[in-house]
Amino acid sequence: MAERIVSGYQRLFEVRLLHHYWLDEGPTVFDALPEAERLARLLTYDVRSFLSLEPTPATAQTLQGLGAVFKSTALGGLVATRKGTVIPHDTVLKFTVRIQSSQFFDYTALTLPARKIYDFYDEPTKRVVRYKENVPVFSNLTGVARGAGASRALFLSQEIPALTPTDRVESLVLSGAALEQLTSDQPGAATQQISAQATDRPVYVHQGDVPAIVPPPGLTGVPARGIQLTEGIPDDVFALVRIRAVRPGSAEYSCTSGGLAKSAYPVFQVRFRNRATFRHYFNQYSGAPVSAEPTALPLTRRGNAGTKRKPLTGLSKASFDSAVPGRTTGLISEIFE
Repeated sequence: MAERIVSGYQRLFEVRLLHHYWLDEGPTVFDALPEAERLARLLTYDVRSFLSLEPTPATAQTLQGLGAVFKSTALGGLVATRKGTVIPHDTVLKFTVRIQSSQFFDYTALTLPARKIYDFYDEPTKRVVRYKENVPVFSNLTGVARGAGASRALFLSQEIPALTPTDRVESLVLSGAALEQLTSDQPGAATQQISAQATDRPVYVHQGDVPAIVPPPGLTGVPARGIQLTEGIPDDVFALVRIRAVRPGSAEYSCTSGGLAKSAYPVFQVRFRNRATFRHYFNQYSGAPVSAEPTALPLTRRGNAGTKRKPLTGLSKASFDSAVPGRTTGLISEIFE
């Protein structure tokens, strides 16, 4: 009889990149849909059409050394290890998120800020230091959860912050227990309530996910928030995902127990919020204004948040404050009918 060797793998963790433009039903958020409908939408959802999730070269080497594998999936990606593999508790795995479709910027909130790359020469170390501004970092060390029991969800975004003087249009903020979104820039930003209870909504990707940059002493002109572009992180990176094997003090956010992968592996989520715009309607023949929606309405692939025809995703534009240069007063969708 031929000898057969069976090498079993088990999942260490899974990361899901879920976008509400593709999942919501008009004004109804994905999480409020019936369970059967949610499952049906996930079966037809494929994030790889607009985003990629890939391990950095250093992480790929770490996975190889651990005898582990990374698998890209329609929902994001997962890491699996051979059963019985001991994983050091301080193991950190990093993944890049990159844009695969330029239309992503048309229907995704918080994609207006510039993502410029800065090169600096650091004299003490005799090397070039590179930064990219406004790149978010998602981590199981700082993520927060929502819900309880079977509906418990582990998000990789940090807790949504309160309003600050520098927040811009589309920023998400907590106001007491409520979740609100800015519909114009500070100062004097207009806001729109998303939910009276922030805990009833996912922890969407928000401006607080972009870390502050701490440059070497004496280096000036560095952007305030973003990441350092170290070896293995491409210039076109949109976001980083960092997963540590163990999150001190949190079993549910940890991937291992006693150095081994858990049978109930964690499923981490990153939720991208769909853009909302003010809809302005015009006569298609004369160009004269007809009507306007009083509130910003979300762009969704399925359903319609308004009572009239919904806009095409790529036709929104910013309006600006004539008295304050560069200040955005709203995002507008012009619809001719």
